[in-house]
Amino acid sequence: MAIRRSVFPGYLSSLFHSSKVISCGTLLPLQSSASFSTHHFVGDTPMLVRDFIHAALYDPKHGYFSQRSRSVGVLESSINFNKLEGQKAYMQLLDKVYKQNEVSWFTPVELFKPWYAHGIAESILRTANLSVPLKIYEIGGGSGTCAKGIMDYLKLNAPTRVYNSLTYISIEISSSLAKKQMETVGEVQSHSSRFRVECRDAANRIGWGEADQQPCWVIMFEVLDNLPHDIIYSRDQFSPWMEVWVEKQAERSELCELYKPVEDRLISSCMEILDLEKESDGRTSASLVRNVWAKVFPKPRRCWLPTGCLKLLEVLHGALPKMSLIASDFSYLPDVTVPGERAPLVSSKRDGKSFDHKSYMDAKGDADIFFPTDFWLLERMDHHCSGWLKPDQDKSSKKGKKRRTLTLDTSSFMEEFGLPSKTRTKDGYNPLLDDFKNTKIYLSVPTHNTK
Repeated sequence: MAIRRSVFPGYLSSLFHSSKVISCGTLLPLQSSASFSTHHFVGDTPMLVRDFIHAALYDPKHGYFSQRSRSVGVLESSINFNKLEGQKAYMQLLDKVYKQNEVSWFTPVELFKPWYAHGIAESILRTANLSVPLKIYEIGGGSGTCAKGIMDYLKLNAPTRVYNSLTYISIEISSSLAKKQMETVGEVQSHSSRFRVECRDAANRIGWGEADQQPCWVIMFEVLDNLPHDIIYSRDQFSPWMEVWVEKQAERSELCELYKPVEDRLISSCMEILDLEKESDGRTSASLVRNVWAKVFPKPRRCWLPTGCLKLLEVLHGALPKMSLIASDFSYLPDVTVPGERAPLVSSKRDGKSFDHKSYMDAKGDADIFFPTDFWLLERMDHHCSGWLKPDQDKSSKKGKKRRTLTLDTSSFMEEFGLPSKTRTKDGYNPLLDDFKNTKIYLSVPTHNTK
């Protein structure tokens, strides 16, 4: 799956008059064609798209990640890139590794261990206030490779007092991965007293307890792409947006979409952050022009909203108001066949080969659902959740800005904070810098504007 997620050259192949409107898809491939039963996820009551996606991925019995404990790969040893001749040798090695491990994908943290994690650790060392104890939260830490890499680097390169007072907390929803993380980090005895795993959902505010007013770091790599999203739909460019629900068709096992007026809080908040309400009601000159054009050439609109990300950011800002944040993910995905802006790839593996679905409703626990991250929107949501960027606020004023943010290509980030020479092959090819062109790293730190 990592091969599909990154860019390897040459290697990839009337709505408000009804309480509800049902569409089974004549213009769009909305119906499910999968042979798997749908009753595991969708009962007699309709559910929002984000709840369907959450169940398809994380349901304890039937979710994709629950059924596939080895969906994320672990390399037995680090790749010695300096001994590889070039890109062809690297691709052959990667192909061999995937076949041997029978896993869905390897994360960049795993493929480039320990160097990827070392780059993250160096960025923290350069940016953190080291006069206070360093506390790091990692969300979705996988096998623990990143945690161990960061702690190894801090032990060797940070002042002794920084490592001695370090607290590293992994927030992991999977009990099997939580156990694996403890084993991985525990390979270095001195790390064990500084590391712990809390097996819980990071997006549940209750799990965080009272707000912690001390500075800390939150890191999450390839977490945003699997967070649930919602869909809003409009029958044409000037009709109001509707929120999308999923339900079973009467007396049939197939799924279809249900369109309702927007009432959900998270959907409404995302629309406000994107200024979609102003766009749809014609309050801007640009939207007036679009509405005239739409009357001549009407077409339906679909937009995916990262409501899962918004919820997580709300929780993090509430629980850790002085956090610094590092998040890495895919800024775009190739060959997406699911319709809509910011649409995901829905991919299954059959006989060792990846197969892409045309509808998210085809995912019945047998498919990964992963989204591109709109980093511009991520920044706006971050500011919004910090209390600065509110819809009714005067955006011309920068006085109350509470976050300083930066988005970098992965290559730029690693050239600044990492050791690119360690992932370079003999002929100069560097897969970390050259292949992951569709990944970015987002940094967000608090300012002194706390009022």
